Amino acid sequence: MLLIQGQEVKYQLTFLESLGAFAKSPRARVSNLLSIEYFENPWTSVLRGIRLPGTGIPYVIMLGTMRYRGGKDFTVVYKRRPVWVLEFRDEEYERWVIPAEPNRSAVSELQRQISGGGGS
Repeated sequence: MLLIQGQEVKYQLTFLESLGAFAKSPRARVSNLLSIEYFENPWTSVLRGIRLPGTGIPYVIMLGTMRYRGGKDFTVVYKRRPVWVLEFRDEEYERWVIPAEPNRSAVSELQRQISGGGGS
C-alpha cells in the first residue's frame, strides 16, 4: 500500500511481498517525484529489464527489482491488473510500478502535490 509520511512516500510491502521481492519497502522523497502515470497492461507497455532479485512468472507476478542499463525499477505487478508508475529523480529506484488498487487516494494526493507545486 502506498503511504505518504510527511515529506516521504513509501510503498508498504506485506510480509510475503517482502519475502518474494527480496527487498524492504521502498521509500523516496516526495520532492523527487517527477510523474505518475496509469497503465492498464504493465506486461506489454511498462516492464523493462531483468528481474534481479525478486519473483517473476510472466502474466502472473512480477515482484522485486527490475534492472536495466542505467537504472532500476521496483515492481509489484499481479496478473493483468492495472498499475501506477511513479517516476523519481535522484532516488534508489527510477520508477515504482505498483498496483492501481488500493492506492488511488494516495496517488491523488501525490498528483495534487506535483501539479500544485506542493512537492517542491
